[in-house]
Parts: sequence; structure tokens; C-alpha cells
Amino acid sequence: MTLTSPTPPISGIVQLTHLGLIRAAGEDAVKFLQSQLTQDVALMDLTQAHLAAFCNAKGRMQASFILFKRSQEEVLLVCSRDILAATLKRLSMFVMRAKAKLSDASDEFSLYGVAGSAIESMAGSTRPAWTKADIGDANMVFLYPGAGQLRALWCAPAASPAPQAAGIDLETWNWLEVQSGIAMITQPIFEAFVPQMLNYESVGGVNFKKGCYPGQEIVARSQYRGTLKRRACLVHADAAPAVGQEVFHIKDAEQPCGLVAAAAANPAGGFDAIVSIQTSAAADAAEHAGEKRLTLGSSTGAALALLPLPYPLLADI
Repeated sequence: MTLTSPTPPISGIVQLTHLGLIRAAGEDAVKFLQSQLTQDVALMDLTQAHLAAFCNAKGRMQASFILFKRSQEEVLLVCSRDILAATLKRLSMFVMRAKAKLSDASDEFSLYGVAGSAIESMAGSTRPAWTKADIGDANMVFLYPGAGQLRALWCAPAASPAPQAAGIDLETWNWLEVQSGIAMITQPIFEAFVPQMLNYESVGGVNFKKGCYPGQEIVARSQYRGTLKRRACLVHADAAPAVGQEVFHIKDAEQPCGLVAAAAANPAGGFDAIVSIQTSAAADAAEHAGEKRLTLGSSTGAALALLPLPYPLLADI
């Protein structure tokens, strides 16, 4: 298996056609989202953005979002297009008498991924992850870096001119996303994970001090009782992983130990992926680095080699 060398600088923009937008608007929009998501939307100001999850009653993620406020009564939620319609329908079921309107705003805005020095060229400076800058009628959300490259999300009304910068291809952006260690929920992994199984508590996606939301008790219990048995890891493979594909450990050829949550081709060769796997299997693979301990799809599948996570894990409480 060929592991990759350091990444040369990547700079440019790409339109994120695989993402869409849900708009929550109205005087109760923030209050409504506060009751549904893992994130404290009420405390979020106009200079911030957040990662958040929408869970079922068992704490399993039905959707994940990058969310930010365009005003005190308008919140935009960026998510994968393949789950947007179903997510909008589920969220709308809980609006009831709240003075909030949810809508699919995907066609009203343009979304671009921005990488490297293009960020400073467009925003004038760089900022910490999960902050937001307003540039005219556009919003730039600063994200976690990937492969050592700065990343940001550019959102502007569809009628606005496209941002001016060199282009990068979508596959490169997807690889940077994988390298950030943060997997967004897509249809193949719908309801597959509680937030901690994708390390959301370690990257600002869960607020344990806020009030109730669907699945909160399960999410909190997993954290406070130290019962986390699965974590997200970065891996490299020579064969292409598919989102939702099972991962196996050499000691158990029958039962999978994990699931692929995100994957992309590595520009230097091979493929990188985020897999949520049993902590015991990950520990064994780390102890026997260089050996074929984790495999893709079956016990005889392609070997997976662990890569270092780009962030520390929040310890169980």
C-alpha cells in the first residue's frame, strides 16, 4: 500500500453542486432550531457558524448541517442534497404553531468551496474555523482545514456574480473534506451513527450544555458514561471505498467493525476515507501498523491503513 507524501499547496474555488440549503425564517426560527439540533443556535451570533446534527429519538443522525445566521430571523442550513427534501419534510413536522417557515433555498443561493490562498484574496484575511465573515451580500464560513490546506464555504444570492479565483475540481475539494476528518451525513449513512461515532463532539458539532432536542438523552449518556465504542478514523486504501461500505477486522471475518462515512480519491494516488470503527479495532490496527488488520467490504478486501486525525478527540466525561 502506498501512503501519500506531503500535499503541495491547493488554492482556488469550486461550485458545490452536491450541497443544498434549507432556510429557517421568522421570529421563532432560532427558537425552533434550538429545540431540534445538537447545537446551541440561540447563542450563535452573526459572526459565527456551527456544525450541527439532527437526530432521531435514538440519537442517530438523520442529517448534519453547517449553519449560520444571515440575520437574527434567518438561518441557513447547508446539507447534502440527497437528504435535503426528506430532512426538510421531517423538520417541518415539528414546526406546528411556531412562527417559523422552513423552505428549500438551494436555488436562491450559490455555494462554493474555497481553498488555500484564495480565501485571503476573497476575504482579506483568514479566521478561525466556525467563524463567519460578511462580504457584501455574501457570507464566508471558515471551516476546519484539510491536508493542511485552509478551507471555507462561500454562500451568496444566486444572482450575485461568481467569486473570482482559480478553479479546483470537485474531487479535490471532496478529498480536502475527507482530510478534515469531518463527515457530513448523506443518504447511505442515514441514521447509522450517533454524533460521537463521527467525532462531532470533538469538532464543535455538539453542545452538551443546551436544552433538549431529539435524541439528547442518548447522545449525553454516551458521553458522560464513557460508553463510546466507535470513533471516526482517517484511513488510506489502494481500492476505492464507497460511502456506507462495511469495514472488517482480521480477528472477525463475519461481523463488520465499522462503516465508511466519506471517501475521495487522493491526488497523489489511492483513496482516503473517514470510517467509523470500533475503538478496539482501531487500537489494534494502530498497534500493528503496517500489517493488514482492517479490510474493505469483506475479510478479503483491500487493506486499510490508519492515518492520523487532524484534531484531538474530546475525552469521555
